[in-house]
Amino acid sequence: MRRVALVTGGARGIGYGICQCLASEGYDLAIADIQAESDAGGPLAELRGLGAEVLYIRADLGVPGERKGIIPQVKERMGHLHVLVNNAGVAPRERKDLLEASEESFEWVIRINLQGPYFLTQEAARWMIEQKKDSDAYSACIVNITSISAAVASVNRGEYCISKAGLAMATTLWAVRLAEYSIPVYDVRPGIIKTDMTAGVQAKYDALISGGLLLQPRWGQPGDIGKAVAMLARGDLGYSTGQVLHIDGGFMVRRL
Repeated sequence: MRRVALVTGGARGIGYGICQCLASEGYDLAIADIQAESDAGGPLAELRGLGAEVLYIRADLGVPGERKGIIPQVKERMGHLHVLVNNAGVAPRERKDLLEASEESFEWVIRINLQGPYFLTQEAARWMIEQKKDSDAYSACIVNITSISAAVASVNRGEYCISKAGLAMATTLWAVRLAEYSIPVYDVRPGIIKTDMTAGVQAKYDALISGGLLLQPRWGQPGDIGKAVAMLARGDLGYSTGQVLHIDGGFMVRRL
């Protein structure tokens, strides 16, 4: 039986990098993303070319009715689930100082970045527990893609920082709750990764990287995150549930 991974936001950016690495490892994929399937045709074809069966689910994680339909579709089509990667996320539509930010923006970001993955994890975990009870050979894991912003303050996008800090705590909570079922939960924290989300601030980060912000002076790539997730999915760090992996070019290393 081939293993199955569900990756939210898997049709582009970091999520697509994760899907590429998992497909290369022999995983079949369920991808939940907000864009129409026709708009994701190229990436989906490439993943299928790597040998993966791919189920595409159009869903907005911030809408409970759409989110609740994800796991039933994976059950019906794939029959199993071994890995959940909570990757989908949004930045504020407008970066605004804390003194000017709106409640509307806060609620929108929190619904997608925190509430969505928290309750998708709840549904996936219930099903993983059922599968574990049915077979001693079954193994699973959950990976939350947070951000260095879980611990680094950006006062012009406070709602994003809070959402990622909340998801980091959710990792800890789920790691504790699911330990009795031997389902590890991890927090992967990307640094400055070249994606659509960061395209609008490329010049800013180019200057910071050139100025010595990172120990490894380059942009991160989606594949850098994908390799970390693939390692966790393989069980290479099986004795480490609840832990944080910084994939950030050394950004979080303190130095004088």
